[in-house]
Amino acid sequence: MYQNGKIYLGLAEDRVEIPLNMCNRHGLIAGASGTGKTVTMKVMAESFSDAGVPVFLCDIKGDVSGLCVPGVSNEGMEKRIDKFGIRDSFTYKSYPVCFWDIYGEGGHPVRATVSDMGPELLSRILGLTPAQEGVLNIVFKIADDHGLLLTDLKDLQAMLNYVGEHKNDYILTYGNIATASLGAIVRALIPLETQGGDLFFGEPALDLRDWIRTDENGHGIVNILNCVKLVQNPKLYATFLLWMLSELFENLPEVGDLEKPKLVFFFDEAHLLFADAPSVLVQKIQQVVKLIRSKGVGIYFVTQSPSDIPDSVLAQLSNKVQHALRAYTPAEQKAIRAAAASFRPNPNFKTEEVITTLGVGHALVSVLDSEGVPTIVQETSIICPQSLMAQADESARFFTRKTDRMEKYDTAVDNESAYEVIQDRKERDAEAAKLEAERLQLEKEKEEFAKAKEKEELRLQKEKEKKAAADKKKAEQRRAKIETQLIRTGGQIIKRGLFNTLFK
Repeated sequence: MYQNGKIYLGLAEDRVEIPLNMCNRHGLIAGASGTGKTVTMKVMAESFSDAGVPVFLCDIKGDVSGLCVPGVSNEGMEKRIDKFGIRDSFTYKSYPVCFWDIYGEGGHPVRATVSDMGPELLSRILGLTPAQEGVLNIVFKIADDHGLLLTDLKDLQAMLNYVGEHKNDYILTYGNIATASLGAIVRALIPLETQGGDLFFGEPALDLRDWIRTDENGHGIVNILNCVKLVQNPKLYATFLLWMLSELFENLPEVGDLEKPKLVFFFDEAHLLFADAPSVLVQKIQQVVKLIRSKGVGIYFVTQSPSDIPDSVLAQLSNKVQHALRAYTPAEQKAIRAAAASFRPNPNFKTEEVITTLGVGHALVSVLDSEGVPTIVQETSIICPQSLMAQADESARFFTRKTDRMEKYDTAVDNESAYEVIQDRKERDAEAAKLEAERLQLEKEKEEFAKAKEKEELRLQKEKEKKAAADKKKAEQRRAKIETQLIRTGGQIIKRGLFNTLFK
């Protein structure tokens, strides 16, 4: 609950409060399953919203959607309200919520372009070798130089194929482009695509300024990312987180120490974030946690044990809420000792012993005071949320989504980009090749026709000459025959004349 410029977190011997100007020093909410971590996270998210601070929540289990619905009175809640002395100020109420989902099922779609991701982050997510990363940089450079926008995965895949087909044209300008590296990049994209990368990469791309909003009453919007399905696809989850943290880190201005944070993140079930996470993701989180405080952003990790968080990150978390831990194995006992050692000791009890005996809704809390000094650890009863403790029903989620003014992200837009341009070029090249082939075929046919015509004319000429020769021969034969007949006829005439003379 937000009161008097502080977050009223719970009650120990006195009120346990976090000064709002110390909330961007980051924090940790830890504890075994069922000990009250989600309630603590919701209480803090409500308080930030009341203070006008936008919030982002990774909802791993789907159990924080009740923030958009007013809480319900019951006997237990009424007793807690009286216990914390907030009867006059406590009201059951809903909070301004905006639901998001990379898959577009449980909220507005979250998208980024391939160009926004860039070759460096994409290479690390895909686990590329330095040589393959170099080739991917060349592909991005060629796309930039030729005005080819890389918006979605089909743009990148088309660009990889295009560069592979024309690599000999680019070697002297951009360097060697190994076919094996291009193939490796294409193969590495397949798992990302099958996990939902084809949905994440596209337009309209999310403008992170839409997460830094307040409603008409000045309350911070609580942005809830549905991660129930997303965490089952670790490559896409890491891709999204890398992009988001990088965008925030690079685009938010330096603001120094503020009276209140500009934005607060809660990463629920953070052990899923770090377990088997790419080293680049861990490095980026370390970088962001260390440096993003000066940009007015607070980050809170919610997990089962502090040992789930890398030491380099854990050392940056100043506001700590430790719910009960269980010690059934030597490893768990060691984790409890480490968790106890991270608190400023309280002379009234042994922290290590109390951690294992805390009841549900109770926690060991140490936060920064107004001077930035860690308070001694206190056993604290956590205050109750004002919104619904359970999940919101579908009608409430639907109404919230229809009234949050973020409908501009609901419909994907496939603008002209590298894929369309390359396809158009291929079609034009194919059409040009077809026309050239038709031209060559026509020339070939003309040449063949001319040869056939010449051959036919030669044949006709030969036939004509042959006929003429035959005609000449026939004429000579007729002439010879006539001459022979004339000779015979003349001889007979002479013979008859001679006989007539002799026998007179």
